[in-house]
Amino acid sequence: MYDETEVIRRERQAELNAAQAVRDELEKDYGQVWNTKELGDEFEVLGFMAPFCVVRRKSDNTKGSVEFQHMPRFYFNFVKD
Repeated sequence: MYDETEVIRRERQAELNAAQAVRDELEKDYGQVWNTKELGDEFEVLGFMAPFCVVRRKSDNTKGSVEFQHMPRFYFNFVKD
């Protein structure tokens, strides 16, 4: 099965992982940032295709997506669907 998003996702994943940004840098660029535990506390993860996760916010059932970098693992840039 052909995934038309694969090239774009791989490029974005390489960009994020090359930077290995610290939390302060990500917060400056994207606002709220979560580590793995914090993400699980606030969201239910519905699926992922690196560097994106589909999530549902527990407080109001809002569905959306976040991006993540591998190392250090942080999630950020929540966008409502």
